[in-house]
Amino acid sequence: QVQLVESGGGLVQAGGSLRLSCAFSGRTFSSYAMGWFRQAPGKEREFVATIKWSGDNTYYADSVKGRFTISRDNAKNTVYLQMNSLKPEDTAVYYCAARFYSGSYYATEGYEYDYWGQGTQVTVSS
Repeated sequence: QVQLVESGGGLVQAGGSLRLSCAFSGRTFSSYAMGWFRQAPGKEREFVATIKWSGDNTYYADSVKGRFTISRDNAKNTVYLQMNSLKPEDTAVYYCAARFYSGSYYATEGYEYDYWGQGTQVTVSS
């Protein structure tokens, strides 16, 4: 069974940066596309970014494009989300997700992912 454990969340001022990490275990990491989602209080979960199993292709939500960078280290079984120029509207619980898939399609819906982490809180103060 796949386990995902996020870390790196916290409180940061607007304009600041955070790097989230998600440690993957239980299966072969390089067989999975990975994604980050977030959910703010009172709002639905939304897609943030996804990365192909090989790490050479990424896709972002328009709201974070140019500010966030998703990456992965297949040797360390870890996916990252570097978040720069943070805004108060980025405040949410951030979740990483794994999808058993090695193709080129970018999955942006939660139901397309097979496993989820427990989430890490990111709070951006104004």
